[in-house]
Amino acid sequence: MTAASGGPQTARPTRLPRSARRKQLLAAAQQVFVAQGYHAAAMDDIAERAGVSKPVLYQHFPGKLELYLALLDTHCDAIIAKVRSAMLATTDNKERVKGAVQAYFDFVDHESEAFRLVFESDLRNDPQVRQRVERVEQGCIEAVTDTIIGDTNLGADQAQLLAAGLVGTSGQSAQYWLANGRRTPKAEAETLVAALIWRGIAGFPLQDGASGGTPAEIG
Repeated sequence: MTAASGGPQTARPTRLPRSARRKQLLAAAQQVFVAQGYHAAAMDDIAERAGVSKPVLYQHFPGKLELYLALLDTHCDAIIAKVRSAMLATTDNKERVKGAVQAYFDFVDHESEAFRLVFESDLRNDPQVRQRVERVEQGCIEAVTDTIIGDTNLGADQAQLLAAGLVGTSGQSAQYWLANGRRTPKAEAETLVAALIWRGIAGFPLQDGASGGTPAEIG
């Protein structure tokens, strides 16, 4: 029956490109995982949230774990990229510290609550999940280590230790700030944490040509 003959027409659902569909499914899965946790979430819930059938969901992800890992990869890559961008955005080391701290605060404060998938997963004991969480920490440490080596006379081991301190302080402070209800305004919290880190790291001698400043210049 055609429209010309007055018969009813059934509109076909829009067929999204594969990449767009995958993005849609990941967004729906994130909402469900954040709200329910991994173990309580069901593929039925995710398919319903995305507005697709389960077969469509399974065409893109063979199971719930693969879907969760794909989400983790996306957000792990994002936080590493943010920290690395902070290191590359300027040659002023004081600003680099601020940028790294802000990267963590932005991540935990994002309305999507994606940080819960990385830092508060109820699947942390799974080897594949643990590997990705460790990759976040190590990737951020490596980004900062490269900068410290380039700007100081420190060796790789010493630079990596300092980078671990910067990354650990930034991440733990941001999570504590969020868990305690954002009682300190975000910009002020970032400045306080950056000041703490900078007053320590600024005391290390710079290579010729590196830009730094003195600890007294911040805070």
